[in-house]
Amino acid sequence: MKALFYKLLVTVVVFTLSFTAATAQVVKWDSTYRPGKYVELVAKFKADPKSKTDFVFLGNSITAGTDWAKLLDLPQAKNRGISGDITFGVLERLQDVIDGKPTKVFILIGINDISRNIPDSVILRNYKTMITRIRKGSKKTHIYFNTLLPVNSAFEKFKNHYGKDEHILWLNDEIRKFAAKNVTVIDLYPNFTDQDKHLRAELTKDGLHLIPAGYQVWADFLKKSGYLTER
Repeated sequence: MKALFYKLLVTVVVFTLSFTAATAQVVKWDSTYRPGKYVELVAKFKADPKSKTDFVFLGNSITAGTDWAKLLDLPQAKNRGISGDITFGVLERLQDVIDGKPTKVFILIGINDISRNIPDSVILRNYKTMITRIRKGSKKTHIYFNTLLPVNSAFEKFKNHYGKDEHILWLNDEIRKFAAKNVTVIDLYPNFTDQDKHLRAELTKDGLHLIPAGYQVWADFLKKSGYLTER
């Protein structure tokens, strides 16, 4: 009888631990989040004149943080970055980009998704949806997909973005596979990593966002790789 009791007790403990572990693995995430200035900026982008010669830079604050036309000496470069944006926000405003039928679209998005615990598989699905929609709605637009930049936790400012390097690495591996689907992959990641695979401290102000020196590394890479001149 005592043996049976202990057997039942062990079973209950194991079940409880298993249930607790399974519950702990369920991470909540929200696809509906939009930054505070999202609506205002989307309206501004819609009102901005469009041309089929445009080079559209699409993304979050990392894209928004520079004047692309000035940086690249390209008047047709259009900044479509929104600070804090996620892949769902880009998909929501993507039609305006498609309707403009730009020559090129440069996409860098996903680090905020990672910080908000959106599953990697969902982020990847959204990437593929962007590609499909652009190809369907603007067949002559050349798609350039950037790998995600590393982060640097030594700055201790954006803690939700730190400690998730495996997600960045996994998504970058998946992005690189887009090259087999006639998408030009711009592998930014190696250009911004230090010896410890962190964002180079001299290129950032907070471990996430770039300073002018960082944007210059980006610009130089685009220029020397021919991404701005190829057709």
